[in-house]
Amino acid sequence: MSTPPQPQDGTGDAAPRTPAPEAAAAPAPARPKGGKAGRIGKIVAFVLAAALVKFGISYFVNAPVRAEVGDCVQVTGKDNDPKVETKKCDDKDANYKVLKVVENSFDTEACTVGEAALAQQWESEKFVLCLDPVKK
Repeated sequence: MSTPPQPQDGTGDAAPRTPAPEAAAAPAPARPKGGKAGRIGKIVAFVLAAALVKFGISYFVNAPVRAEVGDCVQVTGKDNDPKVETKKCDDKDANYKVLKVVENSFDTEACTVGEAALAQQWESEKFVLCLDPVKK
């Protein structure tokens, strides 16, 4: 038995065969981007980030200054709402030096007469800074 002759394309090569339609690779179905779960995840991440910004930054910005004995500070603002910032003692803005720190107290009488007393509280943390004016 012999094989039937292959059709020629004029160059001596066999004519190219086209694959059957079933054999052609079907394109992969497009996957939905994100979907409902992805959108919910993004919303949750955004809400968490916003909460961290609001409460985390607030904690660090509003927390009282933890000056130690010997540190110098700049005290500005009103008596009922003082703003305290630590400074180097040779800084022109430093106006007080910390003489004593009274922990777990809000009693400004713990400082001796002549010293300025500054009570600070943040959540459950409280202390009094006993201050003396910086001599320049």
